[in-house]
Amino acid sequence: MSTHDSEPRRRLPPIRKNLGQHFLNDVRILQRIVDALELRGSETVVEIGPGRGSLTALLVTVAKKLVLIEYDRMLAARLREKYADSPHVTVVEADVLTVNLGEVAGGPFVLIGNVPYYITTPILFHALEVPRPDRAVYLIQREVADRIVAEPGSDDYGALSVNVQGFAHPRKMFRVAPGSFEPPPKVESAVIRVDPRSEPVVNPELEAKFRRFVQDSFGMRRKQMRRVLRSLANVDAERADQLLIGAEIDPTARPETLSPEQFARLISRGW
Repeated sequence: MSTHDSEPRRRLPPIRKNLGQHFLNDVRILQRIVDALELRGSETVVEIGPGRGSLTALLVTVAKKLVLIEYDRMLAARLREKYADSPHVTVVEADVLTVNLGEVAGGPFVLIGNVPYYITTPILFHALEVPRPDRAVYLIQREVADRIVAEPGSDDYGALSVNVQGFAHPRKMFRVAPGSFEPPPKVESAVIRVDPRSEPVVNPELEAKFRRFVQDSFGMRRKQMRRVLRSLANVDAERADQLLIGAEIDPTARPETLSPEQFARLISRGW
């Protein structure tokens, strides 16, 4: 997902549907997205998928340093040309999933982006890797936003909910209608803000194990946790019950009822 600008249409590169390009053209919404990041003028801002640059045009006046990560070669070239005389702006032409965000920022940073819907989850997980942004604001598909902020036991609650909430406090800020984009997507969108937890539910050395276990558990979401743990940890029923009760989890509970903290307690028991 990317944004628009006011240059004549004949000068704009063609829309590349294979990259999930839908350009936001509602100035009011663009300003609300920037406002959600609560910039104070002292931050390094990393923007994912600046596209045609309308969100960038708002950020460039309020960011101390602005790093633009753009995959589309033609759009990246336009951005480099446009900001050639702006020393605080850096354009990185790359797939964001291959970029170390902390390295390109050069220190603490905040993150903002209109994220291509087909790779939303990988980008969210990538951005939650250490070093995490001080805060992040994303424009994403509304259904994904609902899943991210869902509570245990709700229909939308799943592996994505746990894996984001275990490391951050996500908030859904507002919806964005399809008509705000060119071309309009077939789904509704929403803006979310993600603030990292001061104390994630697991230590850094357990993060990868936590994510895998959560993902695998929700692959068996209809099973009781006793059966889930027997399968994933390769233990017998007695040992599974011991681990679960020790983590204050009912062995008959199902994955969709467990909080991130409960998953973390189970992982931290060291099986």
